[in-house]
Amino acid sequence: MANIVPAQIRVSPHYMVPELLLQYQQASGAFDLIATGDPLVRLGEGDLAVYIKRLDVRTEVQTSQFAANQLPSCTVVYNEISTPTYLIRTRAEYDHHDTAALGRVGASTVEAHRLAMRQGTFQQQRNLLLYGANPLNGEGLLNTNGATAINLPADPNGNTTISTYDNGALAFFLLQQIGQIKVRTMQIGMPARFSITMPQRILETISYQGIVQLTQFQREGAGSKSVRGLVDDVLDWNEDEITWGADDTLIGKGAGGTDMIVISMPEVKKPKSGRINTNEFAELTPGLQACALQLVDRAAPTEITAPLAAGAVDVVSELRSTSGWAVRPEALTLLSAGY
Repeated sequence: MANIVPAQIRVSPHYMVPELLLQYQQASGAFDLIATGDPLVRLGEGDLAVYIKRLDVRTEVQTSQFAANQLPSCTVVYNEISTPTYLIRTRAEYDHHDTAALGRVGASTVEAHRLAMRQGTFQQQRNLLLYGANPLNGEGLLNTNGATAINLPADPNGNTTISTYDNGALAFFLLQQIGQIKVRTMQIGMPARFSITMPQRILETISYQGIVQLTQFQREGAGSKSVRGLVDDVLDWNEDEITWGADDTLIGKGAGGTDMIVISMPEVKKPKSGRINTNEFAELTPGLQACALQLVDRAAPTEITAPLAAGAVDVVSELRSTSGWAVRPEALTLLSAGY
């Protein structure tokens, strides 16, 4: 890592603005797709894999007016699912000359390198979350085996791209996908949290340009709403929550080079129906309610500082993380849509 601070020629007298004009990167909304909205700090030092214990049940009963001599038995099957972990590392090296150079422009060398390393680590975590380190092994949310993968169908006018799609039809299609996730996960009738992440250009279109016609949707006081506003309203009617996020790495990641829209229900609630509960086996504890998750071994990267020759400093930053892991793939929809 280098500090490039060239000499400057300035006119005097002059005024120097004290704030730094920084390069801003996109703050990814991908982490809203997983349970709690953040990686779970569960891993121990050096853990190379994560396992989840899984129980499947098959129930059988015998029904008759008289007691039978032979009765069927319930079957409980145990198995495990797993995913590997990966160590993310980066380093910074600087000496007193670098410190003096950045100091002349009012920036801290230590803080600048620390934040730069953290940003690189978090961006790599995002890559692991969405795409995994080994996609052929089903790592990453976009490579989840069993997830619902669909293409955006043609609207009533035959359009198949977001920029030309009928806005009302697009809103209804997104609501249909959200409803189908609730059906697949047995969540109909219960409030749920959803997260949708897509490229900025699609999010901008459905938020600012995609106005739904008045004949399709009317709100209080007359008028109309955008695609996003209509979806927000319908979910609010059902006491659901929704988070919209952007991530431009999803451009071109859909089928045939289209853009990818990821619809996730990060957590599931335990279906229950009063005293007579046909989902009684789910009362077994402890139960995992996450549908998609990522695990790490620490809340923030660890920084290891060591001296180098000639008075320089070496800082190594490291964090261990899993890829994105959709343990309940029925709660994940991958929508490919051309822009």
